[in-house]
Amino acid sequence: MGNSAIEITLMGRTYSIACPAGRETALRAVAKKLEDQLTGLKAKTNNLSREEIAIMAALNIGYELIEEQAKNQQYAKQVDERIHLLQSTIEHALVERSNNKD
Repeated sequence: MGNSAIEITLMGRTYSIACPAGRETALRAVAKKLEDQLTGLKAKTNNLSREEIAIMAALNIGYELIEEQAKNQQYAKQVDERIHLLQSTIEHALVERSNNKD
């Protein structure tokens, strides 16, 4: 799979970005989310430079990522606990069944 260049526009500037084939839709979705963040921040804070707006957007998106990662870790922990409980329940049931046959 090769890369292709796609164009995205952020805060009125167009950028040509290399993108792995088949991932264009995902990159465009990320660019749309970033543009939404940048536009929202610009509307709230007219006195910030483009660079400061970009940094604020990066921090906001980074925070969202960390929050989602923490949720995913908690979910994985809950799934592991449920799997352990199910394994234990099955083992107990098999032992009881084996004891009842004797």
